[in-house]
Amino acid sequence: MTQTDAPKRTVISVSGPDRFEFLQGLITNDVARLSEGLIYSALLTPQGKYLFDFFLFEREGAVLIDAVSERAQQLSQLLNFYKLRKSVSIAPSDIEVTSGLGTVPPGAMPDPRSPQLGWRQYGGAGKCGAEFDWDAIRVEHCIPESGIELLPNTTFILEAGFERLNGVDFHKGCYVGQEVTARMKHKKNLAKGLATVLVEGNAQRGTEILSNGRQVGKLFTRSGNKAIAFLRFDRLGQAPMSADGSAVRMASGKTKCNG
Repeated sequence: MTQTDAPKRTVISVSGPDRFEFLQGLITNDVARLSEGLIYSALLTPQGKYLFDFFLFEREGAVLIDAVSERAQQLSQLLNFYKLRKSVSIAPSDIEVTSGLGTVPPGAMPDPRSPQLGWRQYGGAGKCGAEFDWDAIRVEHCIPESGIELLPNTTFILEAGFERLNGVDFHKGCYVGQEVTARMKHKKNLAKGLATVLVEGNAQRGTEILSNGRQVGKLFTRSGNKAIAFLRFDRLGQAPMSADGSAVRMASGKTKCNG
C-alpha cells in the first residue's frame, strides 16, 4: 500500500570528505547510525526550536537527505550557510521517494520512527498495491508533520515526541540547539506537548481547546473522531474540554506523544 496524501519529498546530497563531521555538528541524531540504515533527525535553531525534520541515508559516497519538497530549498540554503570551510558539497538529487505499508519492495528501508509507518524507498519501482490514508495513520500513532504540528521557530522537538520517534540522540555530543534540548530532557515532566484526543463534533484543525473558560490547547490534524492536539498538560484538571462546541477528551491508552 502506498500513501495517498503525504507531502512530496525531495532528496538533497551532501558529499565530500567532511560530510559526517559537518552533519554531526548540526543535526539532532547521531550520523554514526547511518551504518545501520535510515535515520530520522532534525535541524534546530540555536534556541532549540524546530526548523526542519528529515531522513538520512548513505549511498555512493554521499549522505542523502529526504526532506519535504516545499522546504527543501530553504534547508539547502541553511546547510550552505553552516558549511563555512568544511569540505562538503550540497546539491539537489533526482532520486524519487516512495513510502508505503505492507510488503517491503527490494531495497526499501523501514521507517525509523515506528514499525507502524512501514517502509521508505529511494529510487526503484516502489509503487504497488492499494493506497492508504496517511493522515489517518499519523493521527492514530501521533506522528507530527512538518508545517502542521511541527512549526518552524516554534515547536520544541521533545514536546512533539522526537525521542519516541527515534529522532534525537542524547549521547552524541554538541549540535545546534543541543543545550536547550538536553535541559528539557532532564525535566521530570514536560508541561506541554502533542497528544491524541477524541473529538465529538465538527471542530476542525486550528480550533482552540478550552477548559473551564481558558485555553488549554489547539487541534491539529483530524481523522474521523480522533485528532492530534497540542495541550498544556499543566492546565488540565477535572473540568471537561471543548473546541468550538465539540467535546474533546484524551483518547484511551498512552496518549501523550512525548511519552
